[in-house]
Order: sequence, then structure tokens, then C-alpha cells
Amino acid sequence: MGEIIDGFIGAIQLIVTLDPEVMDIALRSIQVSTAATLIAALIAIPLGALIYFYDFPGKRGVINLVQTLYALPTVIVGLVVYLLISHSGPLGFLDLLYTTKAMTIAQVILVSPLIIGFTISALTGLDRDMKNTVLGLNAPAYRAMLTLVREAKFAILSAVVLAFGRAIAEVGAVMMVGGNIRHFTRTLTTAISLNTSMGEFSVSIALGIILLGIALIVNLGVNVLQYRGMRVKDD
Repeated sequence: MGEIIDGFIGAIQLIVTLDPEVMDIALRSIQVSTAATLIAALIAIPLGALIYFYDFPGKRGVINLVQTLYALPTVIVGLVVYLLISHSGPLGFLDLLYTTKAMTIAQVILVSPLIIGFTISALTGLDRDMKNTVLGLNAPAYRAMLTLVREAKFAILSAVVLAFGRAIAEVGAVMMVGGNIRHFTRTLTTAISLNTSMGEFSVSIALGIILLGIALIVNLGVNVLQYRGMRVKDD
């Protein structure tokens, strides 16, 4: 019990004094996950809008596949990216292995299905008459999709925030392709795993508190966006 108490006391000291290594790890985690989430959003939101907007054979199957990928194991993503960018892989010449860029790629793959699926759900939740009205204006398809995305912006932004939460809490893929290298690719989750195995509980608890704080901020952000979305719908 004393070890746990000492660990919490040490963790608070590390956070209050803004320990350079702890802050470095936290900042790197935020940077990588933010970049991955933004890139995924730029790809996934238009793709989700396209899937919603157009009817095509197998559409239901595509949506089911996207929803299945919500639970895509992180180690599978790590394995695929590792095989692609390893020195013997097809993209080995890019020299991405054990870099933050590799970690970003893995997180993009991991969270994109979430944003695609929730974008489709957000657009499906719009009033059916709204889509018919937009289509009736004979506007170009991209303008019609943009209008519908704007109408569902709060729900879509909630999906993006949730995707960031999953990205920053991920450990398997970033460990495999990043290598958990100190001062280069070490993140909150990989550092917690390493320091716990080494018995450095103060550092692990400090990083855990920071990660929990980020999760709380993400949850509050989602709640605010959902509340604003409901207010707009009621108005």
C-alpha cells in the first residue's frame, strides 16, 4: 500500500513541476494523435458523405464492413503497417519505420473507419426532406454533399473528437511501428507500459493521470458538441 501512495505522491510532483520527460512524452502523444485525427478526418468525412449520398450495389455491405472495422485490433494495424514500411517491405525505401510518421499512419488507419461510419450515421439522421430539398436545387453533387455535411457538423465533429480519443489511447500499433524510442517515438501509452514493467510507478501514474485528463477533456468536448447539435435541431 505504501508503494502505491508513494507512487501517487511522486506522480503529482512530476506533474506539478512539469517534469521535462513527462511533458515531452505527453506533447508527442498529442501531436501524433492530432495529426492522425486531422488526416483521417480529411479522408474519412468526404468518403462517408460519398457512401451516404450515392446508392450503389453492395452499399449495405460496405457500411457493415466499415462498422466491423470499428473494432479493428490495433496489433493487426501495427502488423500491416510494419510489413509495408519495414526495410524489406514495398515502402521500405521511405525509411518510415520507428518514426512518428509511421505512428501517425497507423493511427490514421485505426480511426478512419470510426469517422466514416459516424459520418454516415450523422447524415442518415438528418431529416429526409432536407436531402430531397438539396437534390431538388439541382446543385452539383459536391455542393449538395457539402450542404448536408454542414447540417450534420456537430455530430460529425463529435465523431472526430471520439477518434482522437481512441488514437491517443492506442498502444499496440504505435509500439510496433514506433519502437517506443526515448525522446523520439515514446508516447503516453507505450511509456506507461514500459515504466510499469520497470517498476517506475511514479512516472506511470503521472502519465496515466495526464492520459485520463485528456480522456475527460475529450468526453466533455463530445458532450458539448452533442448538446449544441440538439439545440440547433430544436431551433
